[in-house]
Amino acid sequence: MTKTIFITGASSGLGRATTQLFAERGWTVLAGVRAGSESASQLSNLAGVKLLSLDVTQPEQIARAADEALAYGPVDLVFANAGYALGGPLEVASDDQIARQIETNLLGPIRTVKAFLPRLREQGHGGFLVTASTAGYVGMPLISLYAATKFGLVGWAESLAYELPEGLFIKLIVPGSMKTNFLHAADRSSHPAYADLTAKTDAFYAVASDSAEDGRPDIVAEEVWKAATDGKRQVAYFVTEEARQTCAARETLGAEGFRAQIRQMLGL
Repeated sequence: MTKTIFITGASSGLGRATTQLFAERGWTVLAGVRAGSESASQLSNLAGVKLLSLDVTQPEQIARAADEALAYGPVDLVFANAGYALGGPLEVASDDQIARQIETNLLGPIRTVKAFLPRLREQGHGGFLVTASTAGYVGMPLISLYAATKFGLVGWAESLAYELPEGLFIKLIVPGSMKTNFLHAADRSSHPAYADLTAKTDAFYAVASDSAEDGRPDIVAEEVWKAATDGKRQVAYFVTEEARQTCAARETLGAEGFRAQIRQMLGL
């Protein structure tokens, strides 16, 4: 019997690569995309892919997309992947920017999982995948609000894992830097008082992204596939070498030791 996965943020980056991979391997993919997305239209040409209009900042759209997805039949996996980075100093972030970051990155996954959970619980099998980040384990400069949402996802998923009945799971996909337009497409604010920190941080992130050979979306999508199908109850999957090394360094050095290392690397 053909299996089905529902994916948010399917039009670009990891979401798009995962949509393509699962479709190629015979799954039905219900791809949640924002209305009017030009890049998403190409996905509709793939066998087994059905597009659903979805903006994860809108609770009513999440509920409607879940109803539409479940109307096709049982959903085996839900991949809450949609997200973006809000960068820049906290003091210049507007209330609208703060709210949108939280609505997209934190409340979006929570509401998506909540919308599907009753049906998956009733059918007795299935799981949830959530795109997290090393920023959910390690704070870095000028992404404080992004990190807040990702730290929130980690705590939420670890707690929810205890609630889920036998046959259901939740797993965090934790990449480091990825070779996508993620940072370039980020919502960024600036302030002259932070110009020096911004320049140093941008250079640091650029080097990390350029060197992240295993951070290509197609490679990370393979790791998503493994997490989805390995049958383990493991919660966190550190899917790039940078993610594994960074989180291991934080654990080895301790919080203060790790922060001292980052300050030294940035010349702060």
